This record gives sequence, C-alpha cells and structure tokens, in this order.
Amino acid sequence: MSAQRTAGRTATHRVVILGAGYAGMAAAIQLAARVGRRDDVRVTLVNARERFTERLRLHMTASGQQVAELSIPKLLEGTGARFVRGWVTAVDADAKTVRIDDDQVLPYDTLVYGLGSVADTAAVPGAEGNAYSLNSAQDAEMLAERLSLLGGGTVVIGGSGLTGVESAAEFAERYPELNVVLLGRQEPGAAMNTKAAAYLRAALDRLGVEVRCGVEVAKVVPDAVELAGGESVAADVIVWTSGTRVSPLAAAAGLTVDERGRIVTDAALRSLSHPEVYAVGDAAAIRQGYGVMHGTCQGGMPSGVHAAVSIIRVLNGKQPRPFRFGYYHTPVSLGRHDGVVQFTRPDDSPRRIYLTGRTAARYKETVTASPWPTYGRMKKIPASGALWPHGGRFTRATREAR
Repeated sequence: MSAQRTAGRTATHRVVILGAGYAGMAAAIQLAARVGRRDDVRVTLVNARERFTERLRLHMTASGQQVAELSIPKLLEGTGARFVRGWVTAVDADAKTVRIDDDQVLPYDTLVYGLGSVADTAAVPGAEGNAYSLNSAQDAEMLAERLSLLGGGTVVIGGSGLTGVESAAEFAERYPELNVVLLGRQEPGAAMNTKAAAYLRAALDRLGVEVRCGVEVAKVVPDAVELAGGESVAADVIVWTSGTRVSPLAAAAGLTVDERGRIVTDAALRSLSHPEVYAVGDAAAIRQGYGVMHGTCQGGMPSGVHAAVSIIRVLNGKQPRPFRFGYYHTPVSLGRHDGVVQFTRPDDSPRRIYLTGRTAARYKETVTASPWPTYGRMKKIPASGALWPHGGRFTRATREAR
C-alpha cells in the first residue's frame, strides 16, 4: 500500500490510530515524527480523554496519591498529528471507517488498533456493579475518595496477580487502619523464582495484608465476596483486578480475533483478515516463538513503534519486517519504599537474578516514569524508540517459520 498519485499530485494517505495507551501513543509519536510534515500522510490519534492514563500508577492514584496530569494534545504539538477526542463506537473494516461518539465518521487507509484492555468484571456475577476497578484515572480517583472516607473496615481485592498485589500493598501502607484482604487462585508472585516470591509474600505479611490463595470467587455482592463452596468474605469496599477483557469492536468489525477477542496478527502486526489494520498492545494476539504475548507496557510500546515503522516501510514500497520481542523484567512495587524486580528470560520465565527493597522500589519508579519522556525523545529522535530486546533464539524460530 503506497500513497497514490492522481492528476499529478499526491493523495493523502490517512492513518488513524485508535487508543492513546502506551502502545497507541508510541505508534502515534513514532509515525508522526517519521513522516514529519509530509503532505501525503495524515496521522490522526483518537482517544476518549485528553489526559494520558499512566496505568502503571493507577494503584497509587487509588490510594489517594497525586500523580502528574499528562496532556496528549500537548505532547502531539509540533508533530503534525491530529488529536480527536471521543469514544470509538464502531469500526467498519470493509468500508475502512471508524465511528466516533456515534456521530462522527473518520475514513482511513491504514488503521492502528490499540484500544487495549480493561479488568474483566464480566467474568464473575456481580463484579460489574459491586466492585471498583482500575481501568482509568477516573475509576482510581473514585476508589481513592471511597477509601479516604472509610476510617476503618475491610477492603477485599479480587485477583492475586501483580495489579492486585501492588494495590493491596499500596492500600495497606497508606491506610494501616484498614484490613486488606487479597483473594486469588494463585500464590502472589507465582511467576517469580522461589526467593523473589518469598520476599514478596513476606512484604505483604509485614504490611498486614491477609492473603488467601487457592480460592475461587463465585459472586460479588455489595458487602461481600462469595467464594465457591459457600464461604462469604465480608467487605466494605471490593476492588476487582482479576483477568482482563478487550473491546468487542474488533470482532464486530469482522476482523479475525482469538478466543479472547484480540486481533490475530501476522508477523508484522497486521490483521490476518485485513492487512491494512495493525493491532498493537493488549488488543493484539501477537505470537512469538515462546507463545502469544501477554499485555504489558514493556511489550506494548515496542509493538506500537514497530507498527509505525512498518507503515512507513509499506508507504515507501518496502515489505514490513517481522516483530520480535523478548521480556526482560517484572518490576513490582510493594508500597512507596519497597519492591521486587524479577529479571526474566525472553519467554518471561524467571531468572535467578532479582532485586528487593529500596533498590527495587527505585528501579520500579524509573520504569514507571520512563514512557512519557521516551515519547518526548521520539519526537526529536525517532530511532531512539526502536530499541528493545528482540528475544534471540526465543523469537528467532517465529521469524524463520514465517
């Protein structure tokens, strides 16, 4: 697909990017910086809010801490990219259009789909209406207000994954008068090596977090979480962090999706059914040699950059290269002054090396703070965003197979 020339002048190639999360922002900034002010390419970024959501800090916001308000339109200034604020309500992959807020239609020649994921509150009856989630800054702020008014009582967190662990630690440290209960199927830190997981569990114990693993939540009611088997855990506030789900828009548009609704991509991150659509971040089912990637900031931003670079290559008459990515760490905060950083192999399995304590907390803060200045650097030096671990032999098999 290249910019078409008609009647002696260049027709504008319209690239629309849906979602300004970590992956979508990376795609927008990288693409805008590389095309500059070319009059044959127009970049439009669509997002429901002007404020960039730092998902890595939502547990901090939920505990009542102030974080910076980062403006998406301000970051885009000087890039030539256009920002459209609104909710994406439909995608017509055959007509190549996107509907915004039901009353605005944006046509595209190339689409970057990065609408991300949210907590799967639909998985358990009652979670949608009776539990708080950490899907946005607004959600986190509502939870913070509720916690600030409690003065005591019990907070139950459904889900013992990393979001649940970080939230439990933050709430327990910020509000020591609260009884914080963490419920989940797995032991917290289950994917870490034995010593790192033991440190994480000991830190939760020091903070007074009650951990109950090996349990299944059957139902959420306004004042309790009901477990499979009939037991009920009383709660003044319930926070849901278990599992994720993606928007049904991709499936409704006729794009090929997996069993979780994520767009299935080829090696270059293009939709298998509609190659003019690139999928990035949590919204994409991206297969590597070690399996399908799971959603994280560390993999989301590279996928956005790769999509942008691929679009430029296609516009210049070249073939896009395969995307390769290898994981390298799992940083977990345990309050403001403690943490665990598990270093990993490219397939995300744990290495023997890990950090703990204040060193880990500083490391995690560095990681958490890095995306926004990285976008800023990409505006000036686009190539600075194209550096990430490619995974070596763990991903090379995928490339050779394709």
